[in-house]
Amino acid sequence: MSNRTATTVVVYHSGYGHTQRMAEAVAEGAGGTLYAIDADGNLSDDGWAALDAADAIIFGSPTYMGGPSWQFKKFADTSSKAWFTNKWQDKVFGGFTNSASLNGDKLNTLEYFVLLAGQHGGLWVSLGLKPANVKASKRDDANRMGSYIAPMAQSDADAAPSEMSIGDLETARVYGKRVARVADRFASARAA
Repeated sequence: MSNRTATTVVVYHSGYGHTQRMAEAVAEGAGGTLYAIDADGNLSDDGWAALDAADAIIFGSPTYMGGPSWQFKKFADTSSKAWFTNKWQDKVFGGFTNSASLNGDKLNTLEYFVLLAGQHGGLWVSLGLKPANVKASKRDDANRMGSYIAPMAQSDADAAPSEMSIGDLETARVYGKRVARVADRFASARAA
């Protein structure tokens, strides 16, 4: 990680701890910093400053009722302050989500993140990991959800965060590494 040139911030809301666990895996892969959106949908001043200074921003939210949590949406609405002044223009973006159901309409949450990144003039990084979709595939295989946009995880509604699929967490870690690698390339090109 010593040859990293870019800074990555993972900003997320977690209702029950599952999305936080994913955020930690993404941040580990990216060598990034975590900032949590609180239960009232607020982010600390330090979090906003870190987002403004970051080369890469990775969004995270559980999928509730077919989209991101209201706390994440409040954060997204508040990000209009950065939008007005193009503070996040040309940053590298990514995202991830979790829900209790296998489908759970997680794609809508990821598409929401892609659109938010686009509104900020950002560059989206896809997952870049083939799905585990053959008969021999298991619950703990990487990208078992078969996503291409970004990591999706499934956590049973009555399961603790400690019971999450290790494959889902590995998918998140690998994705964080990919986003950081792309951000490093852009940061290196700017420095040259």
